Amino acid sequence: MWGKLSWQAIPLDQPIPLAAGALVVFGMAAVVIWVAAKGYIPYLWREWITSVDHKRIGIMYCLLASVMLLRGFIDALMMRSQQAMAFHAAGYLPPEHYDQIFSAHGTIMIFFVAMPFVIGLMNFVVPLQLGVRDVAFPTLNSVSFWLTAAGALLVNASLVVGEFARTGWLPYPPLSELAYSPGVGVDYYLWAIQISGVGTLMTGVNFVTTILKMRAPGMSYERMPIFCWTSLAANLLIVAAFPILTATLAMLLLDRYVGFHFFTNAAGGNAMMFMNLIWAWGHPEVYILILPAFGVFSEVVPTFSRKPLFDRRSMIVATMAICILSFSVWLHHFFTMGAGGDVNGFFGIASMVIAVPTGVKIFNWLFTMYGGRIRFSSAMLWALGFMVTFVIGGMTGVLLASPPADFVLHNSLFLVAHFHNVIIGGVLFGAFAGYTFWFPKAFGFVLDERLGKLAFWFWLVGFYVAFMPLYVLGLEGMTRRMQHYDRPEWHPWLLVAALGTLLILCGIALQIAQLVVSIRGRAQRREPTGDPWDGRSLEWATASPPPAFNFAVLPLVRSDEPYWESKQQARAPGQAATGEPEYSSIEMPRNSATGFVTAFFAVVTGFSLIWHIWWLVLLGLAGAYATFVVFAWRDQHEVTIPAEEVARLDRANRTARAQALREEPAL
Repeated sequence: MWGKLSWQAIPLDQPIPLAAGALVVFGMAAVVIWVAAKGYIPYLWREWITSVDHKRIGIMYCLLASVMLLRGFIDALMMRSQQAMAFHAAGYLPPEHYDQIFSAHGTIMIFFVAMPFVIGLMNFVVPLQLGVRDVAFPTLNSVSFWLTAAGALLVNASLVVGEFARTGWLPYPPLSELAYSPGVGVDYYLWAIQISGVGTLMTGVNFVTTILKMRAPGMSYERMPIFCWTSLAANLLIVAAFPILTATLAMLLLDRYVGFHFFTNAAGGNAMMFMNLIWAWGHPEVYILILPAFGVFSEVVPTFSRKPLFDRRSMIVATMAICILSFSVWLHHFFTMGAGGDVNGFFGIASMVIAVPTGVKIFNWLFTMYGGRIRFSSAMLWALGFMVTFVIGGMTGVLLASPPADFVLHNSLFLVAHFHNVIIGGVLFGAFAGYTFWFPKAFGFVLDERLGKLAFWFWLVGFYVAFMPLYVLGLEGMTRRMQHYDRPEWHPWLLVAALGTLLILCGIALQIAQLVVSIRGRAQRREPTGDPWDGRSLEWATASPPPAFNFAVLPLVRSDEPYWESKQQARAPGQAATGEPEYSSIEMPRNSATGFVTAFFAVVTGFSLIWHIWWLVLLGLAGAYATFVVFAWRDQHEVTIPAEEVARLDRANRTARAQALREEPAL
């Protein structure tokens, strides 16, 4: 009745997984009990869980990413401490557990930290910057988020019931085939990524539609903020690349469940086909992550330099060039697999060429700062730290794009250092810059700058201490995924790398402290105008937090920086105050439990497929189908916000904003 599920699935004989699983279960139970005791459940259900407001969905994405960052970083601490202790010793992690940890770390950090963070920022900011009231498909947006959360839940369930994959963050065959991974670890991976990947694909469709078809009057493509351009490019890549991931993992599932031979090297299969397909998704995925981070820096740098972005049109061209070129470089991930000199040469040149538009962006940001009045806020520090760190990562990437160098370094810690150089120094620093920059817009009060700057310096120094030694170790021949070693010259570098992870841990602790201190002192940190940084794009024209409808009257865009120009006009001496607009009632989409209920049935179905509980699979699929039928046949689609309520909210913000502008000189 319960398929392969039995009491043996709970790791009672393994103290570390058992303790970790118990900690997660008790932690979640404590949160639920505290929320229930405080009486917050009705509020959370009404205002957050069933919300289809793009802003709240964006905040929930970022919250999910933050929680999973802690989970993934714990894995990183365990790996680094194991390697620091495993010189001529077994260390404290058995090989099979160590393999699960490095697989879970990569999976979580890419799919459930980096992706949710950048999608969360896009969710919150893009409709505001476009001057519209919501995304094209609000309920689909909710379904996308909850499917991502469902995938994250399945990954964490492997801590308590069963095991996780031991294949690395990409499940290469033949190791991931049933003959070599007969347990449920690979199945946990495949179903978690399939479920969350469907949610991500729906997000891509949603945002491509929103950006192309829903913009404020007068906002042409050339007038769109750069963050909207980078979001468009990233979501075009999602729409193009994620079906490849879905199809590839589906073929591997058919191999494991039905005995097909897509990737088995028997009966006509070919493991190398998996490599081609997974990296045809995998390298565009890198740019799906980094392009929104580029957009964040393109908003932060002009704001804190008090200058328009230098040559924004070249930035747009560079963004779309990266979008196109990202599909021509995937084979550099397996130069050593015998494709031949001509093929390797083509992809090596393409991998170097894609660095050119990235370099254009760096110069755009530097020229924007040149001659500006720079304010070194914590968001600006993240941007500056990114520029230095990402340039180093880019140069090592160009080195690895050379097939002869890659032959030597391809499976070494040099590659691990390069990858983290790009993902941490680019994506994560970008996410932190965006989080710091837009936090006051989301919640109406600013974060503590002193703790924010301390967190930045611990992160920056910790990153260099943790990952620069890996470049040296890679050049010395240390390969990836080693659970123990006996080379004495490696040990000091691994001790230094472990120290770096402790410095990063201090940075994370300071970020948590910053949030706690800021929330406790939010009354003193309140920002009444909605524009704490003297921003330049349309999101700063709304109240903080923005109302459900975003804009009482849709803005009319006449330039690249419409909000900045309107502020300058208002600051000019003798400028008459503009009259009040004509308010009218606004229709907004009704909240829906469709996303949450669908995700519940997705978890049930995924868990049942992992453990071969076929009757429960049928129930889960039937429940998901019934949920969509109920949603399709609903009677009431929108709620109406009366004109009086719209006017009341808008007048309060206009009054605070007008008073602040009168006190500032024109620039």
